Amino acid sequence: MNDYDVPAGTDVLRVFCGPDGRHGNALGVVRDGRRIPDRADRQELAGKLGFSETVFVDDPERGRLDIYTPGLRLPFAGHPVVGAAWLLDLEVLELEVGDVFARYDGEFCWITARPEWAPPRTLKQYASAAEVDALPAPPPGEGRLYAWAWEEEAAGRVRARAFPRRDDGIVEDEATGAAALLLSAHLGRALNITQGRGSQILTAPAPDGTVEIGGRVVLAHHG
Repeated sequence: MNDYDVPAGTDVLRVFCGPDGRHGNALGVVRDGRRIPDRADRQELAGKLGFSETVFVDDPERGRLDIYTPGLRLPFAGHPVVGAAWLLDLEVLELEVGDVFARYDGEFCWITARPEWAPPRTLKQYASAAEVDALPAPPPGEGRLYAWAWEEEAAGRVRARAFPRRDDGIVEDEATGAAALLLSAHLGRALNITQGRGSQILTAPAPDGTVEIGGRVVLAHHG
């Protein structure tokens, strides 16, 4: 987050925290999005906040969401939907792509999503977790990159880092649900992903082509 003050009515969550409750990807949640109805104003606020995503709740009872990065609007993104589901305590959320179902299992909040909802990106496998750790931020090239390697293939344990490579100030995503969704669908198996500095994302593909994405959520700031 930059030095812009978080305005009243905006919560900050950390989504996909590690087992110790640390790390996770920061998320701004404007609890009453109806007070900022204009998309240009929403985009401006998301840019000022500087989180990888900010979500506007247009209907807290129906879970209607509108998601922005600092530079563009997204029809779907993983960590904003997991975070909003946890904060609103809802089982169904309404997005532009369709209804997203959520469930709660102990300390984990899960959502069910389709791979085609996720923005496209390059999934690049490396030979070892050490190679992923050694990558510069960002690596050379254009377009979204999800760099990953097996930590323990038999157990489905993955080491990953995500680089948006957009000109919006986000050099690296700490935890990226949409990328985890795509990787799980690509590999066709459940994964336990350690991303960034120590965030944890769990995935579980289903026979109907959907993938569950799960993680821990912490309220970092109540605005």
